[in-house]
Amino acid sequence: MKTLSRRMFTAGVAAVASLGLAACSVTTGNPGSGGSTEPREPKDSYRVAYVARAQADSFAAWLANEMKAEATKYPKITLEVFDGQADDEVENRLIENAVANKFDAIIVQANNGEAQKPYIQQSADAGIVTITTNPRVEGINGASSVDANPYDQGAVVAKDALEGIDQGANVVVLNGPPGNFHSTQRREAWQKEFFEKRSDVTIVAEDTANWNKDEALSLMEDWSLANPDVDAIVSMNDNMASGALEAVKGKSGFGDIQAYGVDGTPEATLLVQEGTMTATSLQNAQELAQLNLKAVNDLLEGNQTTIDTNIGNPLISKDNADEYVDLYKKAGLIK
Repeated sequence: MKTLSRRMFTAGVAAVASLGLAACSVTTGNPGSGGSTEPREPKDSYRVAYVARAQADSFAAWLANEMKAEATKYPKITLEVFDGQADDEVENRLIENAVANKFDAIIVQANNGEAQKPYIQQSADAGIVTITTNPRVEGINGASSVDANPYDQGAVVAKDALEGIDQGANVVVLNGPPGNFHSTQRREAWQKEFFEKRSDVTIVAEDTANWNKDEALSLMEDWSLANPDVDAIVSMNDNMASGALEAVKGKSGFGDIQAYGVDGTPEATLLVQEGTMTATSLQNAQELAQLNLKAVNDLLEGNQTTIDTNIGNPLISKDNADEYVDLYKKAGLIK
């Protein structure tokens, strides 16, 4: 396990430090009924809408900030960021408005892929360059995508927990929004890579906290009263894991509780470094932003007709957290 973790860490350092494209795959071809098979004619300038899931979500906020920073590297692109507020109706309306306002491109970070799907399809059908990201929304004719593999993100942490969580442990599970591709795939990874292999472990409570720190804190407050012997927190993202940890901070009997997340946010990386959180896997918002802006520029300039690409997902544990903290400090994400 340690050798595997170190290999993935080395790959992660390269991704964060250089923000290179070596790990991505690009496909080109017929984008379907929603778009042209012919490359686009370049224009002098482009208006790009980025519909973010929710600025209250620490990872979504980080990604939105990285998208804005990356857009400054493309003189032709003016990026406008819109906050979906973790509300399907709000996000759907924002996509509709962006279509009506004839943006050249729309990048959507869906709150619920199925709920947003018809509206994303409207964008592609209107001939607008359309990209889904974090999560990818499948089945959109004419759309491209930039994402990570959420099963792999969950699996790398779940496999680490096989050795880390004690025999006979009681755990609680925090899930993201129902229908969200990342939430469901990360949970499936935990099921197949951990729970099906560790029948000795008991899930004493499980619920949805919608990626939200405050919702997770509230759930964990209740769970810790009902189950004073919880040994580990299994969370589908770092934001919920940190909220759950906050709920039991200083409480008797929870001093050695373990916590597993996904995203590798600066906050979570610091928690791993100090030993409060056990492990997470990196979802690099800088790399996502770089690939999104490169993709949208290539599509608008007619260099490609469709693009589908994934970033990597290295494990962050106590063994390598110092190096990731240093990288975040150099990037100005940790002071």
